Amino acid sequence: MALKDTKVLPVDPVNPEDSVILQAAHLLVRGELVAFPTETVYGLGGDALDARTPQRIYEAKNRPADNPLIVHIAHWKQLEQLTPEIPDTAYPLIRNFWPGPLTMVFKRAENVPLSTTGGQQTVAVRMPDHPVALALLRKAGIPVAAPSANLSGRPSPTTAEHVIDDLNGRIAAVLDGGPTRIGLESTVLDLSAAIPVILRPGGITIDMINAVVPYAISAAPGEAERSPGTRYRHYAPRAKVIVVESLEHSIEEARLLINRGHRVGWIGQNSPPHALHLMFPNDAAFYARFYYAALRDIDHQGVEVVFVEPVREEGVGVAVMDRVKRSAGYDKPESSS
Repeated sequence: MALKDTKVLPVDPVNPEDSVILQAAHLLVRGELVAFPTETVYGLGGDALDARTPQRIYEAKNRPADNPLIVHIAHWKQLEQLTPEIPDTAYPLIRNFWPGPLTMVFKRAENVPLSTTGGQQTVAVRMPDHPVALALLRKAGIPVAAPSANLSGRPSPTTAEHVIDDLNGRIAAVLDGGPTRIGLESTVLDLSAAIPVILRPGGITIDMINAVVPYAISAAPGEAERSPGTRYRHYAPRAKVIVVESLEHSIEEARLLINRGHRVGWIGQNSPPHALHLMFPNDAAFYARFYYAALRDIDHQGVEVVFVEPVREEGVGVAVMDRVKRSAGYDKPESSS
C-alpha cells in the first residue's frame, strides 16, 4: 500500500539553497530515500553503508536484489571508505573525468554491505557533476547508493515529474532541480582486475578513456552483466519498441498497423502519416538527452508500438544505441513476407 505522497522540494539547479539541501540530507541520514538530479538522470538515494537501506531501494523500485547499486560520493577521498585498494589506474581517470558520468568498479571494503553491491565482491562508485547532487552528498556526509529513480525496467527519469510518475508514495522526497543535462546513464568501467573493462557504455566513450588509459577494453558478450543496469531488460515503455533497420520496410509496417487501428509512434526524422511523430535529428547527443522523455510521452499518448530510427554507433552513439536496443528488448521489425 502506498505511503503518503512523496514531498517535492524545488531547488535551484545552479545555486542550491542550503535550507532545501539540509531537509533532504536529514532524510538520508535518517534512512529515508530521496531522489535527486545528477547530470545524467535522477538518482534514488539512500545510505550506502546501512545494510537495510538498499533493501528499501530495491522495494521502492521493484528492482531485483542482485542488480548492484552505484555509490555516489562528493570527494574522491571517500573511496578509502569503500575499497581496500585504489589502483594506480584510477587516479588519472579521477583527474580527467570526476566529477562526471564515469562510474568505476573497485574491490569492496568489508564495511560496504553486500546488499549495496548486489552480492558481488566489488563496489561501483562515481562522483556526479551536478551542483544539487554534490551539495546533498556533502551535507549528508555519507556515501549514497543511488540507482535511477524509476520503477525497474521503465525509462530512466530525466525530470522530477518522471520520478513522481513512478515512485510517488514509495519514497520520502525528490529534489526538483529541473531537467537533467545529459540524460544518459554513466559509463561503467571495471578497475577490479588488471585490465580495465567497460561494462556499460555511456557519455564517457572508450576513445576518451583510452586517451587516459590506453589498455582499457570493452566487455566481451556476457561479461557486462556484472554492471549495474545491464542484467535485466531496462529503459522500456509500455509500448512495444521496434528499432528501424530498413526505413522503407518499417514505414510500410507502421502504415499497416495504423490501418488496423493501432496507435503508432515514431521517433526520428521520417514518419508515415497519422503516426505520433516525435522529430529527432540524427544526432546522438540529442537522443541521449531526450530519448527517455520521449518514451514516457509515448506512453502518456497511449501509443501501442513505436518505431525508433537508429543513430550511428560511434562515440556516444554506442551508448545511445545500447539503451535503444535494451528498451526494445532487442526486438526487430517483423518480416512482411
